[in-house]
Amino acid sequence: MSLTPPFGWLKRRVVVPLALVSAIACSCRAQEATIESGPAAVVTHRSVPLPPKAREAPLWVALDDHLGRGTTTQRSGPLLTLKSAGEQSLRLRDGSGTVVAEARSLRLSWRLAPLAVPVEIARQIVGPFASFESAERIANRWRDQGVVARVAHPGDWEVWAPMDAERLAGVPVRRSARTLTTEMKAVLEGPSGGRTLQGPLMLEAPSGLLWQGGVLRGPFRLQPDAYGSWTLLEQVPLERYLEGVVPHEIGAGSPRAALEAQAVLARTWALANSHRYAIDGYHLCSDTQCQVYSDPRQASAAVRQAIRATAGQVLAWNGEPIQAWYHASNGGVMAGAEEAWAMDSLPYVQARADGSAAWIKGLALPLKDPTSVSGLLSRGDGAYGTNHPRFRWSRTYSAVQVAQALRAAGLPAGVPIALNVQTRGASGRVLALGIEMTGNGEPVMLRLDGIRRTLRRLPSTLFVIETLGPDRWRFKGGGFGHGVGLSQAGAIDLAARGWSFERILSHYYPGTTLTTVQPSSSSIPGQAP
Repeated sequence: MSLTPPFGWLKRRVVVPLALVSAIACSCRAQEATIESGPAAVVTHRSVPLPPKAREAPLWVALDDHLGRGTTTQRSGPLLTLKSAGEQSLRLRDGSGTVVAEARSLRLSWRLAPLAVPVEIARQIVGPFASFESAERIANRWRDQGVVARVAHPGDWEVWAPMDAERLAGVPVRRSARTLTTEMKAVLEGPSGGRTLQGPLMLEAPSGLLWQGGVLRGPFRLQPDAYGSWTLLEQVPLERYLEGVVPHEIGAGSPRAALEAQAVLARTWALANSHRYAIDGYHLCSDTQCQVYSDPRQASAAVRQAIRATAGQVLAWNGEPIQAWYHASNGGVMAGAEEAWAMDSLPYVQARADGSAAWIKGLALPLKDPTSVSGLLSRGDGAYGTNHPRFRWSRTYSAVQVAQALRAAGLPAGVPIALNVQTRGASGRVLALGIEMTGNGEPVMLRLDGIRRTLRRLPSTLFVIETLGPDRWRFKGGGFGHGVGLSQAGAIDLAARGWSFERILSHYYPGTTLTTVQPSSSSIPGQAP
């Protein structure tokens, strides 16, 4: 398919051989469907090869992204310092496999190098979105029309499509076109100056790599991304990855069945979401945009036992790993996926009361009005997970604080005079929050996950609003997180009551089945040094 753009304002077109576009990214063969050989090529982004399939190789998990951002022709962006966790030296190899450095500490800076042939970048952009899930829904609408649409994360989530793609009804887009004349290079700093390296770079750490107060085993990889910057990632076997996730997500001291349920969900989530950063050539990040991943050495014996006891097991629907969302506390009522993100309803995550028979009987869904939600928030006896510190909560916002939050999110920031819940989902969670401004100020509508992403002090969207004055409001709510799928507080509660992990998972994801995936030969439980 030719991507010749039907627009006149892109003043010149350049013949770009496929091999050259690939070399721009990382001197590896390109796998991006947006680039094809032909008389001319205009691409949507810098091409980066896809990572291996997550089921067939270790996961590629980003430890730090957008490295080198801020680099100019005069100066480097922030340097990257890598340190060995022990006596053995780090070993750095360049794109040809040649060892270019062996030392206990390495420093890398960045420089812009001219391209032999400029490259034209042009795309339609939709976004920003507060979550991958919301962006993916828009991307899928384009894909259903045969458009090669990509979910990107240059700062917030966006969807990128070719300039000649037919616009989606009701979806605002902006257009961007520019000519790339430089690429970012990594520079190895030394006593006698810097040495420019050809990426991608491989890093071996026999004693482990010191990283954010912990130790990671590796191996590691440094490679360019779709935005002109670089990413440091670890190639970590799936079962060892779980050792770095489970204790940080649910707590190493949780009851056995809760740890086992969390292990299954973390494994399922990783496989189901391994395409999340495909545009940048890796599988997952290591922060809350994915699953929190950190030092696997912090996994207790109980965590490792839970991972071994559930080895290879995932939750499936129609034979495929489910979207295994989980969160800290649901406040006594589970949310449907469509209440958190702009997506279609899923049968295994629906709005339901989460508690004993008496709790369920006393909670009539849907909770569409503030009176019924207030009734829910005024009680808790019989709900699962009531020991969580944010099972019930209160937050106060002033008009100034609301305006500051809107401004930080890049939204119109007049002087708020009223906050009104426009619509609620079946679980009582707010789907749309309207903010009125004084005078001719443009009103703002926050929707779904955008509510918490903007008003960041709100633990959840399960709340009612009390007006305390002309410029002050109290949010009274319940739960912590999006409310979809397993409540970790609920799982801990149920495990303490003697429930098995299978029963806990069946409770939060009815209709799903446990199945086993065969890990790759390198995906064997291990212990970091």
